Amino acid sequence: MSFTHEKDRSPMRRFIPSLAALECFEAAARHRSFTHAAQDLGITQSGVSRQIAALEQFLGLKLFQRIGSRLVLTEVGEAYLRDTHRLLSDLENSAIDAVRGQSLSGVFTLAAPTGFATHWLIPRLARLRAAQPELLIEIRMQDDKVPPQESRADLIVRRGGGAWAGVRAEPLAPEELTVIAAPDLPGLQMPLDILDFDRLPSLQNAKRPDLWLTWLRGTAVAYKGAILGPRFDSSAALIAGARHGLGLALVPRMYVAREIGDGHLMEPFAGKTHSAESFWALRPEHLPPHPRSAQVLAWLKREMKAA
Repeated sequence: MSFTHEKDRSPMRRFIPSLAALECFEAAARHRSFTHAAQDLGITQSGVSRQIAALEQFLGLKLFQRIGSRLVLTEVGEAYLRDTHRLLSDLENSAIDAVRGQSLSGVFTLAAPTGFATHWLIPRLARLRAAQPELLIEIRMQDDKVPPQESRADLIVRRGGGAWAGVRAEPLAPEELTVIAAPDLPGLQMPLDILDFDRLPSLQNAKRPDLWLTWLRGTAVAYKGAILGPRFDSSAALIAGARHGLGLALVPRMYVAREIGDGHLMEPFAGKTHSAESFWALRPEHLPPHPRSAQVLAWLKREMKAA
């Protein structure tokens, strides 16, 4: 009979897969693509495939299946993704807490387009802090390049029609459009009864090329000439261009109401119209709700109504 000395015993290993395999699984499930996951992680597609195959072998379960050309999660894969995403986020936050020397677990992250954040949200942020002084908030400039269902923000403000997958969407306000200009814009003579694009340079929204036509149809303002002004890819850039006297700009009125009131910008035309889109508050379904989400959302709605 032989005995094993206590100090020679090896502790049982935890039933935990490799971190690399979990990261590959989470990225592939998020993108629904091994190729995009590989690009996201900076590795090869075959590397992602090997890691996921090893994870499925470790678990003894199939996490993905292919339906035609589509990569979809199995039922168990869907459940495992929710836990994996939460655990990876917790691990990342713990690492950040260790580096910064303080816990950021209570931080509320609000993502919004640059124009909305710069011209509407930040000027009102002091009121939010006064209403909720204990709230630690992080503002992220996040335009529509990041699908909202992939965002890690607690609350996302987006402009659109309200149809997004993987999020809970609540309407905030319709988008009202107005034409703005610098008060000293050359050639601007008031009042204007016709919009002469040949005489007044008109800035264009590169992402929304039909915006001028939307405004013209909605307001029935008479016009002539062609819209040939410089193109910008954001409302924030359009507002900056207008302030510097580059021409007329068409933007959401909520972004510039304060600057119009201060006299830094003017509205050459009384006509305003609503676009087919609205501003929405989105909450990603793959993230646990932040304890402050309802309060911040209620504050946003109050401010929008009062604006």
